[in-house]
Amino acid sequence: MRFLVYNIAYGTGGPEGDYERLWKIHRYIKTSRSHLDRIIEFIGKNSPDIIGLVEVDTGSYRTNFVNQVELIASNLDHYQQSSIKYGRRSLGRAVPIMKKQANAILTKKEVTDSKFHFFPRGVKRLVIEVETEGVHIFLVHLALRKKIRAEQLLFLADIVNPDKPTIVAGDFNTFSGPGELDDFCEKLKLVNPNRNYSTYPSWAPNWQLDHVLCSKHIKIKKFTVPKVKFSDHLPIIMDFTISK
Repeated sequence: MRFLVYNIAYGTGGPEGDYERLWKIHRYIKTSRSHLDRIIEFIGKNSPDIIGLVEVDTGSYRTNFVNQVELIASNLDHYQQSSIKYGRRSLGRAVPIMKKQANAILTKKEVTDSKFHFFPRGVKRLVIEVETEGVHIFLVHLALRKKIRAEQLLFLADIVNPDKPTIVAGDFNTFSGPGELDDFCEKLKLVNPNRNYSTYPSWAPNWQLDHVLCSKHIKIKKFTVPKVKFSDHLPIIMDFTISK
């Protein structure tokens, strides 16, 4: 199977550098559909079975009220599970544009189970869990503050069952390096193949923020970080098989 995880920055495009990012910051308020079209084309060409999307817009003013999750799923003929990434009582669910900011998991085949968990702390709290084709997928977007990330990882360790074929993936915001994940991976006996792959920023990657963590049942066949600038993050693509 092929798994792809990508922080698509709400389809606002990939700047060429920090300066361009600043003077084109208006794209976070109103963006062109062309950025998303390029992302859809890229994903389609790679034919993933399972897709984890971080930072997707479910139909705000920014995208001219286009639900990016539904559009991507429709174009790729995938099923989708998505939710707003803020806590159920968060102010973020009431603020225009923010209340449409979500994460999503898309699957080629129907899911056999799905759940939405929420971290007890942090601004971005959503954890999506799905089971499809015999593998459990957890999609996360961790906090910007290191202390909060550590607390979120403790919560995550309590809901992940490493005795089943499992992938925990997403934007972990590990600005202090992938070592932030060592205790979490050791406790759950997860493998982190991302050690030498920086994913942010896309124009000059020097931070390993995006990760795919795998239980012992996941046999990694190929792991790549395509150098495409459709977002401020780079995507990760992993081919794998499942051993019981």
